[in-house]
Amino acid sequence: MTTQFFKGLHMKKAFKHIVSMSALLGCSLGLLATSASAVDLLTSVKQKKEMNIGTEAQFAPFEFIKDGKIVGYSADLLALIMADLPGVQANREDVPFQAILPGLSAKKFDFVVTSVTVTKDRDAKFAFTLPIAEATVALLRRTQDGNFTSPDQLSGKVVGSQAGSAQLKVAREFDKKLRAEGKAGLKDIREYVSFDEAYADLAAGRLDAVAQSLSNLGPLVKSRPDTFAVVQPAIGPKTFYAWVGRKDSDSAPLVKFFSDGIARANTSGKMSELQKKWFGFTMPLPVDRLPAPEM
Repeated sequence: MTTQFFKGLHMKKAFKHIVSMSALLGCSLGLLATSASAVDLLTSVKQKKEMNIGTEAQFAPFEFIKDGKIVGYSADLLALIMADLPGVQANREDVPFQAILPGLSAKKFDFVVTSVTVTKDRDAKFAFTLPIAEATVALLRRTQDGNFTSPDQLSGKVVGSQAGSAQLKVAREFDKKLRAEGKAGLKDIREYVSFDEAYADLAAGRLDAVAQSLSNLGPLVKSRPDTFAVVQPAIGPKTFYAWVGRKDSDSAPLVKFFSDGIARANTSGKMSELQKKWFGFTMPLPVDRLPAPEM
């Protein structure tokens, strides 16, 4: 009886040990699986050999469609940086600007390669790269409107800009400034899906001015001097365009990859070459940091 009792006790202890070891092994395997699946976005992109990129290809000379392909300053800069991700396909999806940042938040895109003006509100919600260009806002007018030579003459005029853009925000702020100075302010501010629509309305006389960045306006005026001219000085604070990722630890390595690539393009002189090619002039940009947005 005593012998059987000790044998039973030994078997129970052995069973408990096996159960404990199985549980420990299960935990270890679970941790390994979790560790293996918890890769960051850059690593995931390398493994999948592809990356989904959101862009608005109606923003010449940064990005626009030619012969069925997205071309422009940003396209060339992207190709230069993507050389450091050999074998990875960049799938660019052309969507209206108003859908760009919401699409990034919803993880429809891994990253945004389009000209996004850095603002305080956006900077609080998203992770920006180093600047790719200057985005300071000025006014475009018809060349024939030779008496319209200063932004202070905007009172009573109709101004257009892109819906959801920083340029639209600058136009509204300038309207407030005029009114604060005791002037009549703008007659109307009209919103457009794309800047091309606003340019068409300006040329047709349905607008008096378009609020847009100087870097966009320079090439436009150069190509159509009989139609458009720039009103000086600028109406907004010095601002910058940058590319955008999500503001989380998963996306941080991918944002850093692009930011480092932009820095190398800047210091090597490649960025200046691309600016000369697409804008006809160069824009000195900070290479060590993204300046804090002023608006």
